[in-house]
Amino acid sequence: MKRLFSILAIAAVMTFGNLQASTAPAQLLTANVQLLIAPITNTTTAQEETVSEKPSEEISFHQNLKKRFIQGGPVFMGIVLICLILGLAIAIERIIFLNLSTTNTKKLQQNVEDALSSGGVEAAKEVCRNTKGPVASIYYQGLERADESIDAAEKAVVAYGGVQMGQLEKNVSWVSLFIALAPMLGFMGTVIGMITAFDKIEAADDMQPSLVAGGIKVALLTTVFGLIVAIILQIFYNYIVAKIDRIVNDMEDASIALIDILVDYKRKK
Repeated sequence: MKRLFSILAIAAVMTFGNLQASTAPAQLLTANVQLLIAPITNTTTAQEETVSEKPSEEISFHQNLKKRFIQGGPVFMGIVLICLILGLAIAIERIIFLNLSTTNTKKLQQNVEDALSSGGVEAAKEVCRNTKGPVASIYYQGLERADESIDAAEKAVVAYGGVQMGQLEKNVSWVSLFIALAPMLGFMGTVIGMITAFDKIEAADDMQPSLVAGGIKVALLTTVFGLIVAIILQIFYNYIVAKIDRIVNDMEDASIALIDILVDYKRKK
């Protein structure tokens, strides 16, 4: 019996030793595999983090602006966008018209004076017909009344100058309207967004940031885009007004010079 217990004890010790011996290489192999896999895993994780961070870095200003515009809601943001499109269309049309209306006043004045002294009134009128711009049109109207009297020519120049000024200022008031309308629409979107946020708070009977964040975000976005549209149109408006003032000053100077030319022509005649 003792012998049997001794055999069983030895068998148990040997079995336990074999299990430990077989487990140790497995643990060692597992540790080695983990050491080999760890750099790859770390590299893959770093690459995934880089890839996940890369799109956020590559978002351009245009894409971010488009994203914010869509988040602002289609109603007020669409109206603000229409104000921007119409305002820019009118502003660009006025700028093109004003640039075409700009004339070298001194050159025209010299040509009219030379034609008047060499070929008379008809030659001077022909020079005005071949020249574009409001100054040439004013000169033509003044030369039309040159045979009557200096006072008649001066009245014609003043009257037609007012007509040309109206042509220069045509549709400019619409640009100023869109400048005032865009931020007002933005502020209206702000008020409506805040009302929506407070309605959600009242319905939930709880002050949670998630309830009001969306409404406040829409409210702020509409205000921002309304101000952006107003700033852009204001720049174009100021340029147009400055251009009109410059042309009007040239018209006034040219009118005075034309009257002096007609006085000298009458005196020589």
